[in-house]
Amino acid sequence: MDNAVAEGISSGMDTDVIITGGGLTGPLAALTLADAGLRSIVLDARPRADFDDTEFDGRSYAMALGSVRLLMALDLWDALASDAQPITGIRASDGRAGEGAAPQHLAFDAAEIGAPFMGQMVEDRHLRPALLAACDASDRIELRFETTVTAQAPDMAGITVETETGPLTARLLLGCDGRGSGVAERAGIGRSTKGYGQTALVCAVAHEKPHQGIAHQFFMPAGPLAILPLTGNRSSLVWTEASEVAADLNALPDAEYLEVLRPRFGSFLGGIALEGARHTYPLNLTLAQDFVAPRVALVGDAAHGIHPIAGQGLNLGIKDIAALHHIVSDARQRGEDPGAPDVLARYARWRRFDTAAMGVATDAVNALFSNDNPILRLGRDLGMGVISGLPGVRRQFIRNAAGIAGDLPRLMRD
Repeated sequence: MDNAVAEGISSGMDTDVIITGGGLTGPLAALTLADAGLRSIVLDARPRADFDDTEFDGRSYAMALGSVRLLMALDLWDALASDAQPITGIRASDGRAGEGAAPQHLAFDAAEIGAPFMGQMVEDRHLRPALLAACDASDRIELRFETTVTAQAPDMAGITVETETGPLTARLLLGCDGRGSGVAERAGIGRSTKGYGQTALVCAVAHEKPHQGIAHQFFMPAGPLAILPLTGNRSSLVWTEASEVAADLNALPDAEYLEVLRPRFGSFLGGIALEGARHTYPLNLTLAQDFVAPRVALVGDAAHGIHPIAGQGLNLGIKDIAALHHIVSDARQRGEDPGAPDVLARYARWRRFDTAAMGVATDAVNALFSNDNPILRLGRDLGMGVISGLPGVRRQFIRNAAGIAGDLPRLMRD
């Protein structure tokens, strides 16, 4: 390989890659690309203080086994492991407020696939600062907060990004800037969007009894209630309701909010009390019509946003990052430009089908379970019973939930 390419593809450029979005996927993309030998500048319009807060605010993430493998491969997991909670099993069932789980349910356990866990719960207050600290420690990454991107212009050699403080040039621009991606809009990439009329109420609770590392998904008529284990006797909740109902619930004081939550949560973990802040997120399905454009690639929510019913939103973004690392690493070995059309086309081919399939699956599951139709309810319960009796099918469900099914990028392999 040419020495100039080996030392840094960005000859004559400010950097190899410009990344917009300083939340989670942006810094993590920069760290994986640094592992591939590329330099990045990460831009975000918000102040850094928005990301460095170490107070518990109720937010946390279910990181699948495949995503944890990536963090391990990049030597990032050691900084998170002591504060993370392994998810060793999942229980899923129909439910109604005040009635508890239906008798027929799905029970998935990591031991069935010979894994120590299916995923890990990591609180936002630990994950964001750990990623930023790793970026600070890398001589291939520069973080720039309070920097707004105003324009972008690709050409044959690279792309110029205009900011309030002046232009920057790179071979590639990554849009890690969420569902309202400015990168996608400026690149002329449209979006297909479907609203669900649902809102997720997100919070955390302390409870009297231990959760044993088990995650629970109750399919309520208005939408699913996910109860995800955190360290200690605490759990993270993603509670889906019709948007109008969710707005009314979110306006309640904590004590009244808990009164509505308790019959839905049930008594299997004893008494509950709120911990940290409460949040709401409107739910929709959104898919970028293209994942790439000249000198541009979209990553994470900028490319796709799905219903949280399977807890795979962040994990899909991490898989995007792992696939990009895989493709760019191979391209560097061949002396290719990481922003070249054929290189970006490989990324788009790899990720578009996977994310579209996951979007269709979560959309179908939400439609099937977010109702109280007695015929559909009976069919759901019978289906759960059938799946429970088929070990091979059950193990495939577990591998999918753990993010280790299908064609895996190198960083997510065992």
